[in-house]
Amino acid sequence: MNAIIIVRTLLLTLLVTLTSAGVSVAKTPDDQLIVGMNMNNLLSLDPAAMTGNDAVSIIVNLYDSLVELDPHTPSKVLPGAATAWKISDDGKLITFTLRDGMKFHSGNPVTAADFAWSMNRLMHLNLAQATTWKSYGFTADNVEQLIRAKDPLTVEIELPKPTDPKLVIYSLGTLGSGSILDRATVMQHEKNGDWGNGWLTTNEAGSGPFKLDVWQAKDVLRMSRVENYWQGDAKIKRAIFRHMTESQALRLMIEKGDIDIASGMSVPDINALKSHPDIKVDEVQRGTIYYVAMSLKEPHFANPKVREAVRYLIDYDGINSTIMPGYGISHQRPIQKGMDVTLPDPGYKLDVAKAKGLLAEAGYPEGFTTTLRVLSDPPFINVATSVQSTLAQAGIQAKILTGTGNQVYGAMRDRQFDMLVGRGGGGVDPHPHSSLRSIAYNPDNSDAAKLTNFQGWRTSFYDKQLNDLIDNALIEKDPVKQKQMYIEVQQRYDALYPAILPISQMVDSVVVRKDVMDYVPHPSTTTRLLQVYKQR
Repeated sequence: MNAIIIVRTLLLTLLVTLTSAGVSVAKTPDDQLIVGMNMNNLLSLDPAAMTGNDAVSIIVNLYDSLVELDPHTPSKVLPGAATAWKISDDGKLITFTLRDGMKFHSGNPVTAADFAWSMNRLMHLNLAQATTWKSYGFTADNVEQLIRAKDPLTVEIELPKPTDPKLVIYSLGTLGSGSILDRATVMQHEKNGDWGNGWLTTNEAGSGPFKLDVWQAKDVLRMSRVENYWQGDAKIKRAIFRHMTESQALRLMIEKGDIDIASGMSVPDINALKSHPDIKVDEVQRGTIYYVAMSLKEPHFANPKVREAVRYLIDYDGINSTIMPGYGISHQRPIQKGMDVTLPDPGYKLDVAKAKGLLAEAGYPEGFTTTLRVLSDPPFINVATSVQSTLAQAGIQAKILTGTGNQVYGAMRDRQFDMLVGRGGGGVDPHPHSSLRSIAYNPDNSDAAKLTNFQGWRTSFYDKQLNDLIDNALIEKDPVKQKQMYIEVQQRYDALYPAILPISQMVDSVVVRKDVMDYVPHPSTTTRLLQVYKQR
């Protein structure tokens, strides 16, 4: 046992001893919020370069965006830096009116030109957060012309190709990439044409309710409230995020009151805290979907009869009742739950006899061998083990290949896999297209297209009629007709025996001390801390 493990074990033992002995550990300060979380994926604070939900939850408290989405009703758009917005009759132009008198943390005024420049910067850097905007048709070549400041308080966004303007507005409220940057401050720190990216990796230039004090990677991030914020000063003086990777340590720390909020805990530890008198567990439904995927480049799965057979070789009920509690809830549609267009689940169940008959019709009466890629973490590995067992009942012998995220999803992005248990989909934006764009849509099935952000492309699943339905539904202006078109999309997807079989929709649990008030986890992870306070 190495020294680090010995020290960690001793610390955990000490905490357990203190807990059992009833020794009181000092509570967090009344005017500070202490959050324990795994910060391994927090790699940059630049809104153009950030990756992962953890970064978004930080960014939205340092920067303002034009709009926000209501955490209770995500399809409801709330004012942000913009007090009003309107969509032109032809749906090609969105005009935002900015709030007068807003200031960046530097003291510089927030203007429409700052937002236009921020989006121009986003597309020219072409880093992680440019992906969604590229899907709307924005490029480094056209963004300056299409996203413009009409005057100091008016922003115009002209859509480069037909799309639903509501989806664009949702993206401004959910992604963090639409953050308004202080152009003057950022450009003071530009080096070698990097648009200030190097400096913004560990600094900020926002106008949000908090300003960054310090960030030490994989250690601690501290932010403090801004005085005279336009929406009123934050109720807490400071928010501190601590890097903690051990679920048991998070559990013990929040039990004793040494942290106020814990995220990223294991389901067993979360379940153990549900009966704690001083703790509550907020379960937030995300739009992301757990699924079993098949590659149509693999000859067996190119046969629709085989894909249909696999559909009946998944124990949906068993997986969702024994493995997924705390991780997800049963769901078998490509569009997330909660949408008014989402059809009821089709109710697929494990049916080995039916699957065997389909395999015989496909020419595989004795089954075949394949591989099943999966992360080694729960619940993925547990789902994969269940699927391996039920596939075997019909003669499909699947060898499980575990690996890191890059190894598992990297093979999928390279189209070098047979089967895979994964999690994906859009679902951040409260719009059906957000899910369909990721799970079902594939506008170009050629290897050369390299549409790695489309999981339909990764699986080589392609249907022109389905693509056309998705495209046409997106631009349909009549909401009644649009709803019917999204119903047809789901029916078509189901009839094709798709390459991605949804099993469950993600649930994310956040553990919070009960004396923390008005903390509302957002389904899109854009959780704002402005109104949070402690009642003691």
